[in-house]
Amino acid sequence: MAPGDETVALEAMTFRLHDEVERLASAPAGAPQNRAARTLVKEGRMRVTMVTLSAGAELSAHHTDGPITVHVLRGHIHFREGGREHALGPGDLLALPAGVEHAVETPDGAAFLLTVALPLPQG
Repeated sequence: MAPGDETVALEAMTFRLHDEVERLASAPAGAPQNRAARTLVKEGRMRVTMVTLSAGAELSAHHTDGPITVHVLRGHIHFREGGREHALGPGDLLALPAGVEHAVETPDGAAFLLTVALPLPQG
C-alpha cells in the first residue's frame, strides 16, 4: 500500500459534529499550543480533521501541499493568508488553494473542521 492510501473505514461513516466537538473539548488539558485535533476521515488523499482551539490560541504560519477547506463549527477564528484576514464564525466555510501560507487565531476559543486533499504522488 502506497503512502496516502490508508483508510480509517471501508464503508460509509456518519458523525454528529456537535458530539465530536464536545468530546474533543472535554479532552485533558495540556495539548500543545492549547489545541486538540482528531482525524475523523482518512481515505486515500482526503483527510477530515476536527480541531479545537482554546481562547487566545494561535496556529502559526504554515502551508499544506494540497488544497484545504476550513468549516467553523463553534466560536470565531481569524484566518490570515496572503496579507488578508478573514473573520469566520459558525457556519462559515473558507477554501484555500494548495501551498498558500496561512495562520489561524481565536480570541475566545473555536472548533472547526479541516479538510485537506493531499496531492497525487509524483512519479
